[in-house]
Amino acid sequence: MSEDAQDVVLIVEDDPSILMVLSAYLSGEGYRVLQAENGEQAFEILASKPHLDMMITDFRLPGGISGVQIAEPAVKLRPELKVIFISGYPQEIRETDSPITRKAPILAKPFDLDVLQQIMQDMLS
Repeated sequence: MSEDAQDVVLIVEDDPSILMVLSAYLSGEGYRVLQAENGEQAFEILASKPHLDMMITDFRLPGGISGVQIAEPAVKLRPELKVIFISGYPQEIRETDSPITRKAPILAKPFDLDVLQQIMQDMLS
């Protein structure tokens, strides 16, 4: 269980089963979870929610926008926002050579939920 049960996490993931598993797991760990299936939904949440602690985003998303293209402006607007990338193609994330990808953890799918939880706790503490 997270120390502060009100840590707010935005999950950006286009695969409904992965989104459901991540949301259920993180909710069970005490996080407040917001969900977006694409860049458009992610930007709507980022624009409308005053408080977010972390964003977990897939790299390949529908509509021609990547997780990096969502994370870069999100962190500019909210410098305190923590970002974790998840992808079946982690090398593609590194190849974007975005400053954010040099700092943010990148988890290759499939990953262990407990590993994700540990990384989140370390980043949010």
